[in-house]
Amino acid sequence: MRLPRLIEPLGLLYGQAAVEAINAGSALPLAGGPVAFSLARLIDRRAGTSRIVPASAVTDELCLTAPHAPWAGFTQSRPLVMGILNTTPDSFSDGGDFAAHDTAIAAGLAMARAGADIVDVGGESTRPGAAVIAPEDEQARILPVVRALAPHVAVSVDTRNAATMQAALDAGARIINDVSALTHDPDALRVVAAARCPVVLMHMRGTPATMTGLTEYSDVACDVVEELEARIAAAEDAGILRANIVIDPGIGFAKTAAQNVAVMARLPLLFNLGCRVLLGASRKSVIGHVTGVQNAKDRLPGSLAAHGFAAMAGASVVRVHDVPETVQALQVISALTS
Repeated sequence: MRLPRLIEPLGLLYGQAAVEAINAGSALPLAGGPVAFSLARLIDRRAGTSRIVPASAVTDELCLTAPHAPWAGFTQSRPLVMGILNTTPDSFSDGGDFAAHDTAIAAGLAMARAGADIVDVGGESTRPGAAVIAPEDEQARILPVVRALAPHVAVSVDTRNAATMQAALDAGARIINDVSALTHDPDALRVVAAARCPVVLMHMRGTPATMTGLTEYSDVACDVVEELEARIAAAEDAGILRANIVIDPGIGFAKTAAQNVAVMARLPLLFNLGCRVLLGASRKSVIGHVTGVQNAKDRLPGSLAAHGFAAMAGASVVRVHDVPETVQALQVISALTS
């Protein structure tokens, strides 16, 4: 579907300045706050025009300004930290590091102790060109880890397969995180709707095998919003509540490096969809492109900058490899913007 108009929040404000500007009628809260926006770009997709106006001139702002409902049991005053736990041999930055169950379990527990709100367990790499594996193999990798971690921390499962989703939920997982936005497996919408569980819908075109050839956009940030809106509509049609949906713009998936930068820079556009926003840029190639750092494990400073920027743009969740460092960075950002 194509949204006729998008509102892009600009002129973001924080802390006491945000409160005073809202009270003075010169700013509006972004998703209930604490971030506020003082300007807005009105984008008419049909006419191909845009203009910047004061936030006070925005009259149809409910999706942008209304507070979000609690998600996955969390009522938030800060971004949630989702720790990445790949049990795969071939993930782009940590393939093989946690392939053994005991090593993965220990790493997940360490993330929880370090302040991770959620541990995201994955058993299939979705990097460009990654091999497809059978759901049974995926489950053999992740289910012992999910069972061990679930009593101690909220567990999400990074999977495209409906059978794995169901098995993981039965093993104690609380959240489904699907890079295909519930398109890969025809049974995925039904499983998530029946479970009434929280879900992350990520933007991606094609598959890991084909996505690098699907990077033509008219305006990448606006197109991502519209394509995610179509996936939200499909989820709602299947019986999934919008309040259970978090959206992820899919950094590194079917986007060039420059397009990834553009999407991250304009993250507040996603609030047109009335859902919480997750950003996952940890160690990704876009950071290497910007900084010239080739080794993924050496991209911690760039990852912290990307996720700190996302927090200041209103993101509700950041998905990261380096939990203690991210927790500390977000604590400082919170102190400076409160």
